[in-house]
Amino acid sequence: MKIVVVGGSFGGLTAAYELRKRLSPSECDIVLVSKDRNFVFIPSLPWVAMGSKTLDQLSFDLGNPLARKRIAFTHATVQRIEAVSQTVVTDTDTVSYDYLVIATGHRSANEALPGLGPFGGPGHSLMSPPEAERARDAVQRLLDDPGPIVVGCAPGASCIGPAYEFVFEIDRLVRRARLRHRVPITFLTPEPFLGHFGIGGVGQARPFFEGEFAQRDIRFTTSAAVSKITDSSVELEDGTTFESRLSLVIPPLAGVDAIVQSPGLGNPKGFVPVDAQYRHAKFPNVYAVGVAVAFPPVDETPVPVNFPKTAHMTEQMATVAAHNIVADIRGHETESHELHTECILDMGDTAAHIVVDPVRPPRNVSSVSAGRHWLWAKRSFAHYYLWTAKRGMTAPRGWGW
Repeated sequence: MKIVVVGGSFGGLTAAYELRKRLSPSECDIVLVSKDRNFVFIPSLPWVAMGSKTLDQLSFDLGNPLARKRIAFTHATVQRIEAVSQTVVTDTDTVSYDYLVIATGHRSANEALPGLGPFGGPGHSLMSPPEAERARDAVQRLLDDPGPIVVGCAPGASCIGPAYEFVFEIDRLVRRARLRHRVPITFLTPEPFLGHFGIGGVGQARPFFEGEFAQRDIRFTTSAAVSKITDSSVELEDGTTFESRLSLVIPPLAGVDAIVQSPGLGNPKGFVPVDAQYRHAKFPNVYAVGVAVAFPPVDETPVPVNFPKTAHMTEQMATVAAHNIVADIRGHETESHELHTECILDMGDTAAHIVVDPVRPPRNVSSVSAGRHWLWAKRSFAHYYLWTAKRGMTAPRGWGW
């Protein structure tokens, strides 16, 4: 029996660890295939952009912890998956499987927004480690030559939280440098109101964030359709233009090329359709978790805002998928459950703790609270998670992000 896990981030690593916890090496071989040799704690990339953390502090080599768990590691780029023949084709080899877990994450569709770099223009993002480091360099240039900033999200974006974190953190940074009076800050979001986050809002998030933006003198525009970034401005579809020396905009996401190139596996956007057990609709021995999964939006909005997929939710999916693979092997009951999420949003000198259960309304729990203790909790959790993951363990499910 061989189980192949494609992807070495939160979904892939959690699925591999959980499968090994339930299945001994004598019962099955587990192979993790990843184009990246290192695991990176992606939720902390805004700290990289601020210069308060380095990538080395937020990452580790996948080889050692996987070897200790007797999980084989293949450092290769998946080109396509042949689900009919049950093979994964990489740039170096072809790997067969009995069960497959797709945790490939996303491809940032930067090309959807003219002027959004790193290759096509001056705009910045936070969706990958190289982009975070490039944004860090731009922040340092801004401190040397202050000017207006625009932060936001493009139409169709789903990962809204990092834009909020960046705008609060850059506000704090320029205040500490005594430069805030020379750095007007504008926040542009496709959300119909602040605190929507692609999930229809959270408790009193709207008045809370409106108050925080007002307190910090951050101008904002909701239902904003960003259409272009230039060296000196950010433009909306309606022709409104905002002067900007540093522009950071989160793009929409697309499925990775490996899924797009795999016959019958993904939808037209490259995301994988699954049932409530995270099993593929057509291939019952294929599971998908995390950002790779196709989820419809929570609601229709004037400017599109897609369903978010946090690391916390990804781990839930990976745990359920691992349970169900083992259940299928042993002839036991499979399970499913409504996704919930708990996250901590860094606000520079404080933080907001956000809990929704389930993610899609109506909900049993929907709350926002703030305090400096949540900022310490966020920093502590990043260290704790990396410590556990390096040792082949998964963090307790009740911990948030």
